[in-house]
Amino acid sequence: MGGMTEARPEQRRMTISDPQVMRALAHPARIAIMEHLNTREGGATATECAEVVGMSPSATSYHLRALAKAGLVEQAPSRGDARERLWRTFSQSWFVDPGQDAGPEARAAEQALVEAHAARDMERTRDWLRRAAGEPPEWYDVALFNDSMLLLTAAELAELNEAVLALLRPYRQRNRQADPPAGARSVAVQYKVVPLA
Repeated sequence: MGGMTEARPEQRRMTISDPQVMRALAHPARIAIMEHLNTREGGATATECAEVVGMSPSATSYHLRALAKAGLVEQAPSRGDARERLWRTFSQSWFVDPGQDAGPEARAAEQALVEAHAARDMERTRDWLRRAAGEPPEWYDVALFNDSMLLLTAAELAELNEAVLALLRPYRQRNRQADPPAGARSVAVQYKVVPLA
């Protein structure tokens, strides 16, 4: 189908292989900003992002500009009356892959980024454990920590990954933001697959 409409960000898949881009992203505030923008269909202002990440709008603007320089975020069309610029993620779907023959710089950058994400995940887990006793029983009962040892081929693992990601897709916050079901709340889900030595 033709037309003049620009490609929506979610139709663009982005592979991050550049060490400088990985390093730009390996920062707790920037991870939080990216995550927030990913849930916002029309983008968000620096002030809105600042409220979420708990920083001043000027500090948040600095991080947004650094993310834009790295090609991770871009300016979004204005809301009409907005005096402040809107930002959106360049791609809703991005993954890190320095490539198997990547040099030590790229490997180190990938490790820094993965560790920044792992620290964020761990902090969320600790935060949940601190709050858990005061949570409503229906939410307390569905929080889950699962660790499974599987035995499968690379082809089976590729199939499993696709199946799990397909299960998560309909519930993505970005897709439900406009009309969430009653009682819905944000839930962080980590799915990690690591072949053992």
